[in-house]
Amino acid sequence: MKLKQLIRLSVALPAFSLVACQMVGPDYFRPKQALPASYQEEQTTDASEAISNQWWTLYNDEVLNDLIAKASKNNTDLKIAVARIEEADGFMREVGAALFPQVNLDSSGNRFRVTELGAVPMFKGMSPTRSNFNVRLGTTFELDFWGKFRRAQESAKAQALASRFARDTVDLSLKSLVTGDYLLLRSLEAQIELSKASMKSREDSLALTQRRLEGGVSSALDVHQAEVAYNNLKAQLADLTRQRAIIQHQLAVLTGDLDLNIAAGDIKSLPIPPVPPVGMPSTLLEARPDVRQAEQNLIAANAKIGVAKAALFPTISLTAGLGGESKDLGDVLKSAARIWNGGLSLNLPVFDSGRLSSKVDQATAAKKQLLGSYERAVQNAFTEVNDALVNVRQNTEREAALNASQSSASKALEIANNRYKSGYTGYLEVLDAQRVFNDASLAFVQSRQARLTSTVELFKALGGGWVAAK
Repeated sequence: MKLKQLIRLSVALPAFSLVACQMVGPDYFRPKQALPASYQEEQTTDASEAISNQWWTLYNDEVLNDLIAKASKNNTDLKIAVARIEEADGFMREVGAALFPQVNLDSSGNRFRVTELGAVPMFKGMSPTRSNFNVRLGTTFELDFWGKFRRAQESAKAQALASRFARDTVDLSLKSLVTGDYLLLRSLEAQIELSKASMKSREDSLALTQRRLEGGVSSALDVHQAEVAYNNLKAQLADLTRQRAIIQHQLAVLTGDLDLNIAAGDIKSLPIPPVPPVGMPSTLLEARPDVRQAEQNLIAANAKIGVAKAALFPTISLTAGLGGESKDLGDVLKSAARIWNGGLSLNLPVFDSGRLSSKVDQATAAKKQLLGSYERAVQNAFTEVNDALVNVRQNTEREAALNASQSSASKALEIANNRYKSGYTGYLEVLDAQRVFNDASLAFVQSRQARLTSTVELFKALGGGWVAAK
């Protein structure tokens, strides 16, 4: 075989293996999902447009916007997810390199002495000390006749996409968590202010009962009951303050700002975002990054079956080399010193006690597992949207009811105070009215937080306006 023929063959065979040969293993088709045409929960949509991918700005709070920006920049979980993308991209490039020949440059030089008393006699005048130098470009390339490397590349590409969708899932979860924690923080602040106001009221009531006791128109029992009510509220305030501090610490970790100090705000000033149209359940397959991630993992597993099946077929490799060899270093690149080699090799598994076929079984079983994971991701997405819809609706109704309850409790407390001051009733009635008003006020604030949080859950369940990067 001439050198030119060898070069043509080394170029043509890889191209032929990529174009003309059929890949073994199953091609991927998206599994059909038996999703209903609509969600179980009725939706009251008050927005005409789909979710914005900056949905948190709908709460119209600059502090929240700043927290989201910090979290997107500094959060460690997000940084880990980005690093995993880089790792997956590197692996994809490594796998893809197997589709092309690897060329190596080898060179060596040595000087040695042969024996003058060997079996092959030396001619007179020949020096026993000799030199040898060579330089060689060589390649060994396995032809991808059965698609082993192309299936491996298909799998690696799917894994790289899955890592991107995983990053997007972390990002969506992070923004939802920061927003939810921020709403809880504002709720606790409102409850703290209500508790302080109630403490002031009960402190005044305690002073009043003490004066009435001194005036002989009240009993020591009223004073002790007032003291119990005041101290219980003081304990409630301490616990609410503790909870707020812990939530702020959590936000510090999420945002990567360990010196985070959030000024007090008012949860009642936060607007209720409009409920977006949820669309059809089938749109979740494209709208949620976690579902897309699960599908890419399934695609990767499907391709690995082809990799395992290709190992059952013969391995055909091409070897080629070109270089020079000479006893003088200065002559090693001359045409007279040229050396070359080329050839084909075939390796066919004959007997391996079922090792290769068992790998096919393993890959098939792995695909079944990831098919189950994909189906579960779709089902979870559907359920989360239903749950979020019912939470939005019921929390809206609950807030309205508790607002009315708080208003009635405030009026009842005013009446009870007036009756007690006028001597028409005992202090126990006032204590009961104060307790009811305190509970109703806290419940109303908590219901506002629950309503706001349910909108966060709906945004997250619908994918948060996520669109896969091109």
